[in-house]
Amino acid sequence: MPYRRLPNTDSSRLKAIKTAYKKGKEINPMDLAFKQSTFQRVQSFLPKWEKVITEHKTTYDIQVKNNKEYLKKFKKAKLYISHFIQVVNMAIVRGELQPSVRGFYGLDEDFTRLPILNTESDVIDWGKKIIDGEMNRKMQGLTPITNPTIAVVRVHYDHFVEAYKFQKMLQKNHGRALTNLSELRADADDIILNVWNDVEDFYRDQPEDIKREKAQDYGLVYVFRKNEIGRISLFRNADLRIN
Repeated sequence: MPYRRLPNTDSSRLKAIKTAYKKGKEINPMDLAFKQSTFQRVQSFLPKWEKVITEHKTTYDIQVKNNKEYLKKFKKAKLYISHFIQVVNMAIVRGELQPSVRGFYGLDEDFTRLPILNTESDVIDWGKKIIDGEMNRKMQGLTPITNPTIAVVRVHYDHFVEAYKFQKMLQKNHGRALTNLSELRADADDIILNVWNDVEDFYRDQPEDIKREKAQDYGLVYVFRKNEIGRISLFRNADLRIN
């Protein structure tokens, strides 16, 4: 005996609810296989469900589309910050600057490596230290670092910070849409369950195969078990041999 399989994705839930709505609009209430009270729930819920699904997809698509440009700005800011520190370190090695200059940038005097710049927070924190430190040096009349200058570093840093804030806003919008979708999912499942229960009850006196056929017209999904599929294949092959 095949079993009934309820929708397990949001798109399949939408399809099931749309099918029920279409039937409720097309068929006379006296002939409709599910209750009018159930149809009223379908009618009221469908616009809300379509809205949250659209919002979820839209916010996700925008976030994905923006992410490519965001990553470019992240890598560019990281590159210029690391390059600036490398230039400082090389000037120290050549004797053009004293090791104490590292203190302006929040680095230990004997720290000859690059700071870790793996995350957005790393880039934001070290970028601010580098920019503030170089501005302090210039205010003291010290020779500025060039190639790259701090002005160039700051341009790429500011572009990244702006992109970071925008990406966080997109993530927040997508998270809110996902929450709204999750909150309505239980209602969607309950409505579909009521529709499908009503339909099966409406056709309960019909032969099993006829009942399933009519129920499937209302969007119900039936799945045969593996052993049942095997038996069906045997019966079909036997019929072909007889014919």
